[in-house]
Amino acid sequence: MKLLEFLKRERKKSAPVAKERLQIIVAHQRSQRGQPDYMPKLERELVEVIRRYVDIDNDAVQISMDSEDNCSVLELNVTLPKS
Repeated sequence: MKLLEFLKRERKKSAPVAKERLQIIVAHQRSQRGQPDYMPKLERELVEVIRRYVDIDNDAVQISMDSEDNCSVLELNVTLPKS
């Protein structure tokens, strides 16, 4: 490839990609507000237990906690790899 062709080629714009990544980070941070202090440790420990049986990524586990009246609900979502 000639240098001029290299410079003229259309480059993907990084702004939309950066915006999407930032939205994901902000959503993740918002979801963790109001959670008990033990939630990050709980998530790490759950990932360790699941890894005993299935090879998963760190971000494959999503934990959320909702409270209504005097009841708390812990929701755990695990994205398993295709076998």
